[in-house]
Amino acid sequence: MTEPARVPSARQTELLEAAYAYALAHGLADLSLRPLATAIGSSPRVLLYLFGTKDGLLRALLARARADELAMLDALRGDKPDVGLAEAADRVWHWLSDPAHRDLLKLWMEGYARSLMDPVGVWGDFAEQTVTDWLAVLAEYQPRAMRRSTAGAAQRSAVLAILRGALLDLLATGDVERTTAAVHQQLATVG
Repeated sequence: MTEPARVPSARQTELLEAAYAYALAHGLADLSLRPLATAIGSSPRVLLYLFGTKDGLLRALLARARADELAMLDALRGDKPDVGLAEAADRVWHWLSDPAHRDLLKLWMEGYARSLMDPVGVWGDFAEQTVTDWLAVLAEYQPRAMRRSTAGAAQRSAVLAILRGALLDLLATGDVERTTAAVHQQLATVG
């Protein structure tokens, strides 16, 4: 018999949000409980009590980052749902290239890369879930007949690769103009 999901307390939610803000600014790679706890007005003992382990806290932070990603994708779904794949991808790129989202995207990229290096650890299937999430959204902007085809899967995989590759380059260089031109050039080839 499985236990029901535990509803987080108000304090756990408050500390998760504060830890998430900290992670956005500092990343997760070298996360240490003592400096984190000091920065967010808590203690390592309280964090361990609320999240079980440091890995439990990392899982909660990755889930929180994924929630932001899914919120963006949901907003895309609700905003002009009748656009085609290329226009939807262009709107995604507009969001990705907005400097206001840099910290979130760096954190997302860190989680993605760490997931590839440690697929069974705390980072788990973060990268795979992300790909699945994005491909599902992109499929919604393809003609219905194409969604289930091999060609349709290849097309949205190519669009995702364009966006992800340009995002990596943008995060590394900060060159919005060049990466945006590259994205637009490639999206122009999407049918």
